[in-house]
Amino acid sequence: MLTASNTLALIGNTPLVRLKGPSDESGGEIFAKCEFANPGASVKDRAALSIVEDAEEQGLLKTGGTIVEGTAGNTGIGLALVANAKGYKTIIVMPETQSREKMDTLRALGASLVLVPAAPYSNPCHFVHQSRRIAEETPNAIWANQFDNVANRRAHVTGTAEEIWAQMEGRIDGFTCAAGTGGTIAGVGLGLKSHDDKVTIALTDPHGAALYNYYAHGELKSEGSSVAEGIGQGRITANLEGAPIDTQFRVSDTEGMYWVEKLLCEEGLCLGLSSGINVAGAVLLAKQLGPGARVATILCDTGFRYLSTLYNADWLAAKGLPVPAQLRPA
Repeated sequence: MLTASNTLALIGNTPLVRLKGPSDESGGEIFAKCEFANPGASVKDRAALSIVEDAEEQGLLKTGGTIVEGTAGNTGIGLALVANAKGYKTIIVMPETQSREKMDTLRALGASLVLVPAAPYSNPCHFVHQSRRIAEETPNAIWANQFDNVANRRAHVTGTAEEIWAQMEGRIDGFTCAAGTGGTIAGVGLGLKSHDDKVTIALTDPHGAALYNYYAHGELKSEGSSVAEGIGQGRITANLEGAPIDTQFRVSDTEGMYWVEKLLCEEGLCLGLSSGINVAGAVLLAKQLGPGARVATILCDTGFRYLSTLYNADWLAAKGLPVPAQLRPA
């Protein structure tokens, strides 16, 4: 039995699982990285560790220092856990629209949580800009800057992509996921293509994000809206620059929730909406590539982080989303 050398070594090397329902529906083979198996229960643990270690290597993060970040929640959770293991403090700035579970988790981890109203990126009150200002004003602090810090992307080039390639024994036809910072899709895309340039990399965008139109038509233009947390981007971040995107899909919340419910009820996986959207994209990509295509995607985090939203009948009804049978009154 292998033993981890320390607790931070538990980040990464997550299992890859074949998803039966999506495979059957697509006519291909759909595989998913179980990123909820990370200590912070999300894919963002990878970026968090990479960002902190990069700052240490550059001499930017000193003993007893503070890590400041603006986040939809999961990166903040990852940073708080890494900081605790390394003896740093964390200040997390988060839109007040995110799930209560993320807020409670951050407080439980000892992070100083600053909640701000949701605002567009062009607004100086956007959570990212506010986190940068707090970092500038806090002694012995760094700004993690996950959107434009390419240490984020490197974690997926050297980690996630290499794991997928090895776990699939080099037999992979396509990879897809949504973009928040862009680190995962760009990093995995670059890493997989370094092994085989013929691997198709597809963006799966939620409604309300601008990247689908950018990669399809060359224009950053958003249409519609989504309740998915942590994904959906309106600009080309530094992590997205040079991302090898070959094709793109746009998936609605209803389509994503279809897979959230199906994977829960038929395969025993409790997931968030970003994972459902990713799986919907993987099905579309496998259908596009043809029978037998082997496609990988990301199960971003656990559904237990959304019990007050995605798994709450009143909340779903208020958002105009279908309420699963198990949440309806008996």
